[in-house]
Amino acid sequence: MDVLTLLATVLALTFEQFAHWQYGVTGLAGLLLLALGIKVKSHTCSSIGAVVLALMMTGPAI
Repeated sequence: MDVLTLLATVLALTFEQFAHWQYGVTGLAGLLLLALGIKVKSHTCSSIGAVVLALMMTGPAI
């Protein structure tokens, strides 16, 4: 296995666990929508995921 691929996988899983721990199920759903939208090149799906994550991060400040 390529070292770069392994490192990217570990980084992605770590970020996913952090998002789930910090922001709960809604943050994880936003992260999955963003990743899925980027993977299938769906602008709508990735935009929804980005908005959900942005609202989760700025929610306490508003």
